[in-house]
Amino acid sequence: MSKGAVYRDHGIVLRTYKLGEADRIVVFVTQGRGKVRAVAKGVRKTRSKFGARLEPMSHVALQLYEGRELDVVTQAESVDQFRAIREDLDRLARASTMLEAVDQLAQEREENPRLYQMLLGALRSLAAHDSPLVVGAFYWKLLAAEGFGPELDVCVACGEEDVELEAFDLHEGGTLCRSCRSGLPISADALDLMRMVLGGHLAAALALPESPATREVEHLATRAMEHHLERRLRSVGVMDRH
Repeated sequence: MSKGAVYRDHGIVLRTYKLGEADRIVVFVTQGRGKVRAVAKGVRKTRSKFGARLEPMSHVALQLYEGRELDVVTQAESVDQFRAIREDLDRLARASTMLEAVDQLAQEREENPRLYQMLLGALRSLAAHDSPLVVGAFYWKLLAAEGFGPELDVCVACGEEDVELEAFDLHEGGTLCRSCRSGLPISADALDLMRMVLGGHLAAALALPESPATREVEHLATRAMEHHLERRLRSVGVMDRH
């Protein structure tokens, strides 16, 4: 596509920041063009026709004008504002961590429809299920999609299969037996939940009652994601306070 062309796409707002007196830069993960940074002109004015549609987490149908460095939003129609998430502080905090992780992973103008679909699916799951497992599942599936899925069935140190696995090592990327254990402890219940999530049984895992294992999976997934990104996720501190 040549510079200066008008194009349409669907996107999820990852974050925004101010530009000048009335404008805002909006960062999207889009279905067809990866991460896009675009100027939304005049959206900080009270009479802006689409400012409210371009808040973080909003799912929107877009029309944009392609610029040299920043695109320009010319139309934005709301597809889903995820009100169930916005009206619940716990869910809002969890959604913020997912948006931040995608913002770190997505590459500008590099098509990645799978990443977009995964985030959209995770937000829809979070809107339907107030469970910390949604974030944990999203992070594990995201890491697997990036080629860093965890080894959960053998000891990654000694290779033994028929042993009780008691720990998870972020550097090794998998589980460890009692003899080789290092890193973080992991319970059998948490291990079973992770196997369900990565084995394609997320719906069944979300249907289970919340348990200590649910939180364990979320905590371990967050540590694994931060290890992969080589940075702390700022939103995690907000999530921990709720």
